[in-house]
Amino acid sequence: MTGFETGALEELRQVESELNTRWPETKIEPSLDRIRALADILGDPQTSYPVVHIGGTNGKTSTSRMVDALLTRIGLRTGRYTSPHLQLATERISVDGAPISPERYVEIYRDIEPYLSIVDARGDVPMSKFEVLTGMAFAAFADAPVDAAVIEVGMGGSWDATNIADGRIAVITPIGLDHVEYLGGDLAGIAEEKAGIIKPGAVALLAKQEAAVEQVLLRRCAEVDATVARLGSEFGVIQRDVAVGGQMLRLQGLAGEYDEVFLPLHGAHQAANAALALAAVEAFFGAGADRRLDIDAVREAFGTVTSPGRLERVRTAPTVLVDAAHNPHGAEALAKALGEEFGFRKLVAVVGVMQEKDAVGILSALEPVVQEVVLTSNSSPRAMDPDLLAGVAIPIFGEDRMVVQPHLDDAIEEAVRLAEESDDGDIMSGGGVVVTGSVVTAGDARALFGKEPS
Repeated sequence: MTGFETGALEELRQVESELNTRWPETKIEPSLDRIRALADILGDPQTSYPVVHIGGTNGKTSTSRMVDALLTRIGLRTGRYTSPHLQLATERISVDGAPISPERYVEIYRDIEPYLSIVDARGDVPMSKFEVLTGMAFAAFADAPVDAAVIEVGMGGSWDATNIADGRIAVITPIGLDHVEYLGGDLAGIAEEKAGIIKPGAVALLAKQEAAVEQVLLRRCAEVDATVARLGSEFGVIQRDVAVGGQMLRLQGLAGEYDEVFLPLHGAHQAANAALALAAVEAFFGAGADRRLDIDAVREAFGTVTSPGRLERVRTAPTVLVDAAHNPHGAEALAKALGEEFGFRKLVAVVGVMQEKDAVGILSALEPVVQEVVLTSNSSPRAMDPDLLAGVAIPIFGEDRMVVQPHLDDAIEEAVRLAEESDDGDIMSGGGVVVTGSVVTAGDARALFGKEPS
């Protein structure tokens, strides 16, 4: 990592090693008792700033980054907590729109470390890694101090450690199937859990949802007397035109229209995320007919938005894109954007997924827009074995459209070769590669192409 001192990175690795002795984020014991106990010891830092709380299944991180950018351009000092990270743990905790330094990350951990054993001793289950990280973020934002915090839910909602924050603005991105081992396979049941971030008297901004999901969310809003606004009803995307490097948008906000908004991200799903973020920030400031946000600030904010690992171009000639889609819903959005916004002569996918994920669903969503697929692994111990992934892929792609390369660097090299190869074996232009299937796969690919954590 060229941007950081070796000593700081070594200390960061030591802290990560200590955190990794705790339960990972893939293992939870549903309770807010542990994080509440830590927050109480720390003086409840999460109560010292207003919170925009963002839950759902897909689009949470991109939406969080957009909300952060808007609040920043309007003049607030912000904190942003997202998960998981792509390359470096510091990405999860941002202040002033940028990840905190490794030195600051270590400092925050060491500050709260003495209290962790106290909380650990109070119950049968010690604090998980995610709970500790959440406590670190709450403390970092209070110390900054920030004027507002944008907090992304880790998993679920009601029992997620972030839910001790009282988000007066609750944003629910599209809800689909993911983490079924904890949340179950019933969309309505998943929605019940995710709806738990909608607090009494809050303003809830809802993305477009399946009918059963929307019914659950609206019932929750009624139960807690929350004000509700829905994408496609009270706010939305009026017009979307593909542009060089992104898209030009005309958005309907809660307080009026915002035109000529350039978003340097691809896909209709990102346009929807932009509308959701805009409405959330309008609600934060008390949207009304006379409370329209400054159009220049809105344009500037969206124009500077980045979302690493989300249809991110990391190479040209041939184009190599990286996307963190890790469930069927995300893969469907990725496939739609690839089909609508990129005119590749030939597209090759490099896919590496986690063992617990729906590999069939991911591969099936990609198949219509991909000519060939290279199956691989990533740096996580939970990565699915590429040979097992190949067994899943054969009924979808057929043996003649797939290759197995166990190492990601070799897989990308093979995909580039395939993308440039014509039917008669000559080298041709116009090919493309997309590396996807997992957040870890996306992060590993970014590192291979020399991208800094951001």
